[in-house]
Amino acid sequence: MALKRSLVPQSVYRRQLAARLKELRDANGLTLTEVADRLEVNQSSLSRIENGERGTTPVLVRALLDLYGIKDEDRRADVLDLVRADKEQQKPWWRKYSTVLTPTRYDGYLALEAGATHLASYQPMLVPGLLQSEDYARAVISQMRKDLSPPQVEALVRVRVERQKSRLGGEDPARLWAILDEAVLRRAVGSVEVMRDQMRKLMEASERPNVTVQLLPLSLGAHPGLYGPFVILTSPDPTPDLVWLENPKNSVYLESPEDVDNYTHIFAQLRKIALDPAETRTRIARISKELSEHAQHVRPATPHDDTSARH
Repeated sequence: MALKRSLVPQSVYRRQLAARLKELRDANGLTLTEVADRLEVNQSSLSRIENGERGTTPVLVRALLDLYGIKDEDRRADVLDLVRADKEQQKPWWRKYSTVLTPTRYDGYLALEAGATHLASYQPMLVPGLLQSEDYARAVISQMRKDLSPPQVEALVRVRVERQKSRLGGEDPARLWAILDEAVLRRAVGSVEVMRDQMRKLMEASERPNVTVQLLPLSLGAHPGLYGPFVILTSPDPTPDLVWLENPKNSVYLESPEDVDNYTHIFAQLRKIALDPAETRTRIARISKELSEHAQHVRPATPHDDTSARH
């Protein structure tokens, strides 16, 4: 299994640029050594650019395009646009939250998510961050990150909110397909009202054209998703799909075709056995109703109805 532990993975644009430059060099039958000699640049630097390990400048790319005989202005502009887009992605909106993001490599995931067009998310334990209500997110973060102060918890809640606006809204939203185990909604996170509000948010989100939500009923018993949560991120061609596995201190992403195919197959299996979107909304509404009824039956006693005070 190919585990990558780069703090911030290469941007989608950088990987596209790397592939394009290598393709152009190969088409000209040139080696890295020959290109480095002709342009009088460091060969290892060129290699890192073609591997997507570092960015580059418009000046160097123009020189490369000249060497490769690319004269068409549209083709040149397409490649140079990738250079500029990569530079912009190195200045993300979440940088101001770096002190609370870096310890769990959450910023690495955000860099991947920012360039994805499709997200396939499976969660057996929690509502995915892109679908969490503010109060649910606050309850989850405060309980899972005991090392954080209240202001730091609030910072991460704001990250959740901004992610949702950035990736699910706007002019070019990502396509999210989320599969949740029913246990996610049966697990009490925060108060009853927090859970009911979260379920309302899930149902509202599932009505959006770019969001699909499916539920795996508890009656299924064991299923292929019990290995744990994962997200498959699809980016524009020619960037390959990636799989993100989140852990407390050592989150990783998988990029080998074998690993990605394995998780893609698991996700496809889960889609087949999960409730369809309409059935999912019905089940969520039922769980929310059951939660409310249960809360009424077990509400705290008051001085007026405390049976112990009457005997």
